[in-house]
Amino acid sequence: MYQTTESPELPDISEAAEGAQTLLAPLWQWIVTDVATIPVAIQLGILAAIVLVSIALGRRLSPQVERLAAKTDGRAWLSGRLNRLATLTAPLAANLMTWLATLAMRAADQPAELLSSATNLLLAWLLIRLITAMTRQTGLTQLVGAVIWFVAALAILGWLEPFVAALDAAAFTAGEMRISLLTIINGVILVGALVWVAIFASALLESQLRRVDGVTPAAGVLVGKVLRIGFLTVAVLVGLTSLGIDFTAVAVFSGAIGVGIGFGLQKVVSNLISGIILLLDRSIKPGDVIEIGEAYGWISKLGARYAAVVTRDGKEYLIPNEDLITQQVVNWSFSNRAVRIKIAVGVSYQSDVRKALELMMQSAEEHKRVLSSPPPATRLVGFGDNSVDLELRIWVNDPEAGVVNVSSDIRLHIWDLFHENDIEFPFPQRDLHITSADGLKETMAEVMQNRRD
Repeated sequence: MYQTTESPELPDISEAAEGAQTLLAPLWQWIVTDVATIPVAIQLGILAAIVLVSIALGRRLSPQVERLAAKTDGRAWLSGRLNRLATLTAPLAANLMTWLATLAMRAADQPAELLSSATNLLLAWLLIRLITAMTRQTGLTQLVGAVIWFVAALAILGWLEPFVAALDAAAFTAGEMRISLLTIINGVILVGALVWVAIFASALLESQLRRVDGVTPAAGVLVGKVLRIGFLTVAVLVGLTSLGIDFTAVAVFSGAIGVGIGFGLQKVVSNLISGIILLLDRSIKPGDVIEIGEAYGWISKLGARYAAVVTRDGKEYLIPNEDLITQQVVNWSFSNRAVRIKIAVGVSYQSDVRKALELMMQSAEEHKRVLSSPPPATRLVGFGDNSVDLELRIWVNDPEAGVVNVSSDIRLHIWDLFHENDIEFPFPQRDLHITSADGLKETMAEVMQNRRD
């Protein structure tokens, strides 16, 4: 005996088809009545012809603008702007032709709504591109330009209010706060604008502070960083508060989040605190010549996390601020920029040592980088196995320009002066003392006999 089971009911396909037809019917009616018409087809044809003609004109006119940019006599700012404007020749020609076509269609009492919308959209795009072409081209600049044009396009087409309403309708509730896509977008735009204003204002104040007499570079960097952090904090707080966000709701979680961030970013925080300490105690500041580990050079930038040390061979070491606090650092220009350099010289025992010292002093006095105060000095420092050891001590006040090159120049000058005055440079010598010569005479006689044979 078989037991039968009822099969699940299949959805009614006719009902789904009727629902889709209900949704698509208004769209199809709009296409038939407003889009698929002869006036729209004529305007689309005109726009297609304008696109082709503008592309051809752009290919012909762009090289002319680029050649004009090449004749700006090395003015990089003007040349860059002209090269960017060269890319706008085709859209500019298209905008002019769509405007003329709109006037012609209206003069002939023909519909020109599509041409008019295209003219307005092109004009808005051109204005935005002209403004952005005058600024530095970055990803943020291009993004802002695209967003502004998108909003302008919605306003021109009359779709801005429905679009805003749709964004506001997509919302959810968190506690007593209603958050929609429109609120999020407004918050991002507002906070981004306030942050940009804060960065611009802090950079402007920092640049003005560097020009004030009596303000040290370290103090300028410290004040600039404090201003930037303060402005950014105020900008974020003002932006979020203006959106109605209650910070008391997140105060409960701030302690736990702060502890987690502290453990995860302890190195970053350590470098930040170390940078503030360096700026306060002024032990290391921009322009100082330092030596730490294998890095020897001058500090070109003292940032919040690291110090940039530029060497003579073009390398740039990014040293964490914590290392500058915890490790031994040789600051060649901490309290005084004058640096003493010792140049060792050896002469033979048959040379006139006093004359050699005078020539060494002469070579130092004739070098333009050697300071006269403190004056250079010469010393006899020892009697070596093969030479009399002399030393020249000089002072320079620009160690960032190099110390090895000064030593090399003076050594070459000493070399020339010693040869001109018969001062002999020593070379290794060894004296051989023979205490026993048994069999030496027989051996020498045998050697001489072999040479005669």
